[in-house]
Amino acid sequence: MLFLYGIVPTYQPAHFGRVYAAYGGWFIVLSIISGGQVDRITPDRFDLIGGLLCLSGVALIMYWPR
Repeated sequence: MLFLYGIVPTYQPAHFGRVYAAYGGWFIVLSIISGGQVDRITPDRFDLIGGLLCLSGVALIMYWPR
């Protein structure tokens, strides 16, 4: 599965670095969510702030005009 996670972005039509950054940002956020569900630990405010920072970074990388 991890192998496919690394290969799938290479098939995207957009710039590889930007697509990979988007995958990484969403991976972090989904890890926080799934970790909370599996371990039954509610993410604290620092987890949520960090996740929002990651998604903000994804938006900046993907959509900033060039």
